[in-house]
Amino acid sequence: MAVDGAYDCVAKTPMGDQKGVFTVVSSGDRFNGTFAGMMGSLDVVDGKVDGDTLTWKMEMTMPMPMTLECEAEVAGDAITGTMQLGAFGASAFNGTRRA
Repeated sequence: MAVDGAYDCVAKTPMGDQKGVFTVVSSGDRFNGTFAGMMGSLDVVDGKVDGDTLTWKMEMTMPMPMTLECEAEVAGDAITGTMQLGAFGASAFNGTRRA
């Protein structure tokens, strides 16, 4: 699928830039994956694929529990999107698919 792969990402968060690897494995209009970074690994929950658009949630426990609501667009080997960080607002992220 066009969205599948591992992406080296940087998220602009209130705690500074957070680097990580976002992995996408799609199956029809759904996908599974993880975001593995400095804060550990977060699993994709309720991942959906609509063309080149991905929507999903992640349950963060550290440094505080919150549900991250995410949306991203894949264009070629680039991914750009936003994460809703509860009371902290939205953080933008972008990345590049690994070869």
